[in-house]
Amino acid sequence: MATVKNLLIFLSAAAVAFWAILLYPTLNIRWRWDEASAADMVVMNATIYTSDPSLPFVEAFAVRNGRILRVGNYSSMKDLIGQETHILKLEGRVVVPGFIDSHVHFLSGGLQMSRVELRGVKSQDDFIRKVKEAMRGKLPGEWILGGGWNNDMWGGDLPIASWIDDVTPNNPVWLSRMDGHMGLANTLALNIAGICSYTQDPIGGTIIKTIAGEPTGLLVDSAMKLLLAVIPDVSINDRRDALIRASKYALMRGVTTIVDLGRYFPGESVDHVWHDLSDVYRWADSAGRMLIRVCLFFPLQTWSSLADLIQESGKAISKWLYLGGVKAFADGSLGSNSALFYEPYVDDPNNYGLQLTSFDWLLNVTLASDKSNLQVAIHAIGDKANDLVLDLYHSVVSSNGIRDRRFRIEHAQHLMPATIARFGQQRVIASVQPDHLLDDADSAEKKIGAIRAQTGSYMFQSLLSSGTLIAFDAPPGWDTAWIPSERIALEDALNAYTISAAYAIFLGSSEVGSLTPGKYADFVVLPSTSWEEFAEDVPSIVFKTYINGVQAYP
Repeated sequence: MATVKNLLIFLSAAAVAFWAILLYPTLNIRWRWDEASAADMVVMNATIYTSDPSLPFVEAFAVRNGRILRVGNYSSMKDLIGQETHILKLEGRVVVPGFIDSHVHFLSGGLQMSRVELRGVKSQDDFIRKVKEAMRGKLPGEWILGGGWNNDMWGGDLPIASWIDDVTPNNPVWLSRMDGHMGLANTLALNIAGICSYTQDPIGGTIIKTIAGEPTGLLVDSAMKLLLAVIPDVSINDRRDALIRASKYALMRGVTTIVDLGRYFPGESVDHVWHDLSDVYRWADSAGRMLIRVCLFFPLQTWSSLADLIQESGKAISKWLYLGGVKAFADGSLGSNSALFYEPYVDDPNNYGLQLTSFDWLLNVTLASDKSNLQVAIHAIGDKANDLVLDLYHSVVSSNGIRDRRFRIEHAQHLMPATIARFGQQRVIASVQPDHLLDDADSAEKKIGAIRAQTGSYMFQSLLSSGTLIAFDAPPGWDTAWIPSERIALEDALNAYTISAAYAIFLGSSEVGSLTPGKYADFVVLPSTSWEEFAEDVPSIVFKTYINGVQAYP
C-alpha cells in the first residue's frame, strides 16, 4: 500500500514537473507581459473631472507611456500597479485636464516678457517712468520695444510721442497697445520710418494726426507696417528664449497646449510665422526643448505653402507640434476704435471701425484654402465684421459642399441679436477671450454705449444656448460678472478650456482635451480639496501641472 502511495506521489510530482517544464515559456511570457502592462503612475485620492461626457468624474486614473491607460475608481487600478508604479496620492485635490489656450501669439508674448512692460500702468507719469527706466544701459540708436498699455486705465486719453520724446532723444521707440492693433512711436522712430504729415493712411489702417495734420505717434492696424518695417528683426536666440520663457509661464498657469496664431498682426510680415516654425519650433522639437504642445496657425496669404507642408508631413509633426490652419483679419479691435460696427463709436461719432481685408479677396482665398482641406480662422470683433465673416463662411459651404471643416471666428466679441443663432446653425466655432473682459468691461460702454455693450458683448451663455461650440483662451481672474446673464456653468467653462478647445483644432478625438484612455496624460492639480470648494472659489493658481504623466510644474 505504501509503495502504491509513494508511486502516486512520485507520478504526481513528475506530472507537475513535466507540465511546468512544458509550460514554462508560456508562464514566463505571461509574467513578463504583466510587468510590461503595469502602469507608470496611478493618480488616486482625488476629485477628478475628466471633461469626457461619458464619464465626467472619476476617483483615479492610470498612466503608461505618457498616455491615460484607464480611468475609474481605485479598486479598478489595483491590477495595474507593479513594483515600479508611482502612486500619486493627492489628498482629495481637484484634478482637471490640462488647459488649452485657444488663441495666443506665443512668441510675441514671450518676447514682451523681456521688454518694456506697460500693462497695468495707470497714469502718464508712470508711463513715462517705465520708458525712462528701460533706457538704462541702452546704446544710442538701439530700439526700445515693449507694450501692453491700455489708455482706459488712466481715463481714456491716448498717449502721444511728446510724452516720451524727452526721455528717448537718441533711441527709436515702439510700444504696442495691449490688443496689438495700435502702437505708439516716438518722434525719432517716426522720422526713421519716414512718417510725416504728408504720409497717407494705408488701406485698413490709420495714422492718427493732430488737427494741424502732424502725426501724433499713434499708428492703427495696417498703418503699423510703415514703422514695423524699419525695426530690426528679432534674433533667433531671442526668439528661442522667448519660447522657453512663455512655455514655463504657461505651465505655471496649468496650460499644457496652446494655439499659436503667430507673430502676425496687421502690418506684420507674413514671413515671421514661417521663420518661427523653422528657426524656433523645429529647433526646440528636435533638441528636446519643447515644454508644451503647440498647434500653429499661419497667415491666410500663405495657404498654399501650408497645404503643401501638410501634404508632405501630415498635421502632426511630433507629439509636441501640430499644423493647424490659416488665419486672417476682418477688422481691428474695440480698444483701438478699429473694430467694425454697424453704428459709429459713441466717443468717435464719425468712426465705424476698419475693415482690414477686402471681402472679395478674403472670400476667394478662403474658398481656395477650404478646397485644400485647410481649417480657416478669421478675426472678427465688431458686430458688422462678425456678420461679414459668417456670410463668407456660408458662401464657402455653398460652393464647396458640406464637410467637417470647423470654421472659426476669433473673438466673436460683439454680436447683433440675430447673429448669435447663426454660429450654431452654421457650425462655426466661437474662439472667445474671457481675458479681454478684464479690459473691456469699463471701456465698452464708453465706446459703443450702454445698450449695445450690455446686449451684444461677450455673449458666452447665449452662444452656448444656441448650440455653438466655444473655445476659451487663458483663464482670467475676476470676482464680479459684467453681464450676469451671460455667466456660464463651471463645467461649461472647463470644457471650453479643454475638450471643446481640443475639438476646435481637430485634436479632441485621440490627443488632448480630456482624461480619456488613449489620450496624453496632460493634467492639472488644483489646490482645492473638494469640488464644492473649487466651485465656490475657483483658484487663481495651480498646485501642479503634468504633461505626458510627468510633473512639469513646479
